[in-house]
Amino acid sequence: MSERLKSDEDFSKIDLNPSKTGWMDTPTVIKDGMFCFAAKPQSVKTLDLPYSREWNPKHDDWKLPENWKEIIYEGMRDRLDRFRTFKIFMDICVRCGACADKCHFFIGTGDPKNMPVLRAELIRSVYKNDFTTFGKIFGKLGGARPLTLDVLKEWWYYFFQCSECRRCSVFCPYGIDTAEITIIGRELLNLLGLNIDWIATPVSNCYMTGNHMGIQPHAFVGMLEFFVDDIEECTGVRVNPTFNKKGADILFVTPSGDVFGDPGTYTCMGYMILFHYLKEKYGLEVTWSTYASEGGNFGLFTSNEVMKRLNSKMYAEAKRLGVKWILGGECGHMWRVINQYMGTMNGPADFLEEPVNPITGTKFENAKSTKMVHIVEFTADLIKHGKLDLDPSRNDNLKVTFHDSCNPARGMGFFEEPRYVIKNVCNNYYDMPRNCIKEQTFCCGSGSGLNASEDMELRLAGGLPRANAVKYVNEKHGVNMLACICAIDRAVLPPLMGYWVPEVDVTGIHELVTNALIIPGEKEKTVNLRGEDIPDKESDPDEYYVRPAFSGR
Repeated sequence: MSERLKSDEDFSKIDLNPSKTGWMDTPTVIKDGMFCFAAKPQSVKTLDLPYSREWNPKHDDWKLPENWKEIIYEGMRDRLDRFRTFKIFMDICVRCGACADKCHFFIGTGDPKNMPVLRAELIRSVYKNDFTTFGKIFGKLGGARPLTLDVLKEWWYYFFQCSECRRCSVFCPYGIDTAEITIIGRELLNLLGLNIDWIATPVSNCYMTGNHMGIQPHAFVGMLEFFVDDIEECTGVRVNPTFNKKGADILFVTPSGDVFGDPGTYTCMGYMILFHYLKEKYGLEVTWSTYASEGGNFGLFTSNEVMKRLNSKMYAEAKRLGVKWILGGECGHMWRVINQYMGTMNGPADFLEEPVNPITGTKFENAKSTKMVHIVEFTADLIKHGKLDLDPSRNDNLKVTFHDSCNPARGMGFFEEPRYVIKNVCNNYYDMPRNCIKEQTFCCGSGSGLNASEDMELRLAGGLPRANAVKYVNEKHGVNMLACICAIDRAVLPPLMGYWVPEVDVTGIHELVTNALIIPGEKEKTVNLRGEDIPDKESDPDEYYVRPAFSGR
């Protein structure tokens, strides 16, 4: 951990003097803790991307092909022709700086090149130099610079310090989406085999096994069967999930992080309990797939082509099984891909029915093209129509706040449904300040494939603004639980909270839902899904202790 993040350090040793040179003349130093490891050659090869090789970002020689500049130029030319937005974003920025202090990575690191306007300028300067008359005439004076090896390394370092959260785009008066620029920048780097392992390997696993974790179908089933035992021990009810069942009403797809990592596992058990409840009371048949065992889409962080391929598997499986429509779990990037790209990328999915809740009759018109409904939206509809038996007092040991995950929030406008569900299953809810929630939400600091262990300093710095807002409601209201609807959030927020706000734990919404759900045939419930005591209705919530978020595992 660097001096910058140590509260007990002698701050007199830290150099607080800003650089005396302009950004073009300030060299980029690739620092440990601020970048992810290079992609493994086999993963790059599996993705059918070029130039798979062993290379190290810390070494001078990145083992690039001799014609690497021509490859980048041709890649830029191709994307300028294909994507009108890319060219517009290159041309219209006036450097007003409205986005500058909105990026959590700039706030956390203080590095000017993490300002969205300057991160985009890294690639815009090369565009001006080689694709505009103005840049060719005025050169550096006009903001242009030639593509050099140092420039390429600068691209790699900073395009993988952007989580594509799109907070900057909310404040841009011209509507420039810097995340789209980051996507293009990463696509260009992939033309030279310059990816990071925490993106390339999960995508490679998804190609091979259908999920990011590389888990085989029998292991996927086995994990859910472990959950069946855990649920029975906690509730006295034995649920019976079905797999690959043809003719089921609904196909359910969730990120594999919910199946294989705490605290997402409790969210996954929540899904299973809810589906059991709906089958017992209303006869609704929901099936899981061992082929489409991943809703997440790391293609969003790789290239448009990879994104399209990974998204297609869910629809191929829905068609094979003959379900009516698809229900999606609590995931971030899965939902941005579905909501923003699916209609023109893979769809419309006209072989499926327009989703209608068979229990309430609600038509989900927003899913008319994608035929896929968010499970929180589905659950909110059930609650609104009184279809779930809930006892919110079972969550009275919790004082909850909600983290708007970037992709469902800014990518879908999905603001009120999660809050509606939480307020109906918990008695103690408090929002964070309004300038850091909903469309202005801060990122977890580890999205877009940055959730590795080797870049922990970057993650803790990028997550500082979110942690600071959580600390505010913790100190003001005693909040001890941070709810979210993204598997990456559930994986990366525990260490973030453990470092900055150790009094706060992390949960998915459907863990809270099924803690409150009165299940037919349940035994007297004395513990929740985590094995913690359920409070008596007369108890003071402050009497109950929620374990700290980070145990060092």
